[in-house]
Amino acid sequence: MKRSSSQPTSAAPSGNNNRIGLSLIAAILCLYAFGLIESVWHLPTPNHKSRSWLRKLTKKNNSASFGGSINIAKSGLLDVNENSKDDDSENEEGDGEDEGDSLAHKNGPIPEAQWPVSIRDEDGNFEEVLHPGHKAKGNPDVPMMLPRFWINDPVSVHQNTLMSRELAMKIGSCINPDEHGTKGRGDDCPLAERTIYVAIASYRDWQCRDTVTSIFSRAKHPERVRVGVVDQIVEGEDGPCDAPYKPCSEDPEQELCKYKSQLDVFQVDAPLSIGPVFARHIGHRMYRGEYYYMQSDAHVTFTRNWDEDIISQQEATRNEMAVMSTYLTDIVDSIDKNGDSLRDTRPIMCNTDYEQGQNNRYLRHGSQPEAQPTIKGEPQLEPYWAAGYSFSRGHFVVNVPYDFYQPMIFQGEEMSIGIRGFTIGYDFYAPERSVCFHHYAEGKNAKARNKVPHYWENSNQFAGTGVKAMYRLLGVVHMNPEISTDQWDHSEEEKYGLGGVRTPELFYDTFGIDVVHKKTEQHLCSFVETGKMHHEFTKFIRPDGMGIDYSKITFRFKDPWKK
Repeated sequence: MKRSSSQPTSAAPSGNNNRIGLSLIAAILCLYAFGLIESVWHLPTPNHKSRSWLRKLTKKNNSASFGGSINIAKSGLLDVNENSKDDDSENEEGDGEDEGDSLAHKNGPIPEAQWPVSIRDEDGNFEEVLHPGHKAKGNPDVPMMLPRFWINDPVSVHQNTLMSRELAMKIGSCINPDEHGTKGRGDDCPLAERTIYVAIASYRDWQCRDTVTSIFSRAKHPERVRVGVVDQIVEGEDGPCDAPYKPCSEDPEQELCKYKSQLDVFQVDAPLSIGPVFARHIGHRMYRGEYYYMQSDAHVTFTRNWDEDIISQQEATRNEMAVMSTYLTDIVDSIDKNGDSLRDTRPIMCNTDYEQGQNNRYLRHGSQPEAQPTIKGEPQLEPYWAAGYSFSRGHFVVNVPYDFYQPMIFQGEEMSIGIRGFTIGYDFYAPERSVCFHHYAEGKNAKARNKVPHYWENSNQFAGTGVKAMYRLLGVVHMNPEISTDQWDHSEEEKYGLGGVRTPELFYDTFGIDVVHKKTEQHLCSFVETGKMHHEFTKFIRPDGMGIDYSKITFRFKDPWKK
């Protein structure tokens, strides 16, 4: 067939169409590539290498070249659901958390009790926040993915008044349901079926896996225990807390293999560590409605049947608002080969005084007296809370969450949690018997424990943030009246602040603390350790067991040895 003379002229528009088509395809591919990059950028569990690559690719300048990621630890655990981040989940702790946006508020103020439970099994359980240390340094572009709180707004629970017993009974899961299929059974749940959430903050600690192993192996009912670890490590240098010493295929009876479904480990790049407060804040986010809450260090060994023992002690207080807490005794000569305690003594929290800090004097716990309990058959009332060991009902986590805005704080966290808890209505007790013991860097353990790094190896990177955070910590609990309130960060102060049951001033007046002149009435232990505080105050526990009614207490401690 002969070509017509018009064919050459018609070829020109055809070429233009091809070029236009290619341009459209190229544009679509560019948009697709950009979307792919954004999608990968927002995956909940990017590793630090992929995050660094994306930073370079998207030209996001960031001093934290190692990333800014928090990853679910990989050893034997499932991946986080890739759809867990909502499109609008960027929050005030990253710039603007939606009020009431949490797992709880999808089903009302208190979520339905579930067991077994894991943050790995939830859709929408992560949200993007900005790293508080970097943000405080003026470098906010370090996003992190954190689990959502089980209940985001503590005020929705305690409502700045005394929480009702009816509401308290709605918090806490039972491993077996009642006849209606409900696992939120309140105090109808048998003691042996009440669940326990154990929160551990670990910094490059080789003993973390031994602690977790001890928790499960020594529990009488390990099936009701769930452990949440915030594992701050250098990948490739430090062993993950959930990595068994042998592969599970070789020895499936190892506790880290047998109970891996009850172990949630959040792995954090160690250079992002800004102290125990932030790590424990993440640990509080991992709570999922268990009946009891226990906080422990990462280098602790438990006694045989510890879970049964500590629950029986908790219930012996007959106080729903009881929080047992203490500085732990050294492991040396404390446990026999069968896991039974060799001690008939226990520490009690009463020795606290002011000492000089970076920018002012502040209250700090000293060494605590240890002796045989003067109160028999139940835990003994004490004024102070300790971070090294704490056991309570689960609603303590809901009502007194660790403050997100306290980077590089070590000394001071105990005053923050303790006094905030006091204002919400909680009462602190020393356990009658120790159910675990601490591996201190002393004696025969000194050499091994002194090799463990500490988070303050990051001090230069976050220099100055601790001073600002301490202003906030002390300001929230009314402990630095000499500092103008406009000098500290008030972000989400209601969420991480005081309750309406008691005032901080009542605490200070009752226990002889002068926050103006920074001094205390000495020899408080003479009132606490002897059992006088216990006898005088516990007679005012409310009839429904919802804490001690301090409005009926007129006692004000004065140094009995002062001339």
